[in-house]
Amino acid sequence: MSGSVHHTGTTVADLDRAVEFYTEVFDLEVLAEFESGGEAFSTGVGVENATGQFAHLDGDGTRVELVEYEPEGEEAVADSVNDRGAKHLGFGVDDVEAFYEDLPDDVETISEPQTTGTGTTILFLRDPDGNLIEVLDA
Repeated sequence: MSGSVHHTGTTVADLDRAVEFYTEVFDLEVLAEFESGGEAFSTGVGVENATGQFAHLDGDGTRVELVEYEPEGEEAVADSVNDRGAKHLGFGVDDVEAFYEDLPDDVETISEPQTTGTGTTILFLRDPDGNLIEVLDA
């Protein structure tokens, strides 16, 4: 049996705020919004009495899933990209410098864009929940 990547998932504290961020900053389109709950869902995710509010966004071939869970779990945001278990979403853009210049003032960035030894320009930033995002040359 072979598999394929269906989506990448990120847990957020406020789904509406997260959807606004990803649609405004990355121009992603909302594909679907839905809720899931009940015994099978709780058992499947391993969280007693869980419900999830979901938004699926179109990442140009990769589905970006944002989920707000009830009950809310512990914060698990990595302080740095080299923390074991750290995860990040990667977005390719045509011009990292121009993307950086157009970012809203309240978006936290790790640094200004940097061109690495491989010749790739990168920029790391955080979404409103502190999740790491890499922006790089497409």
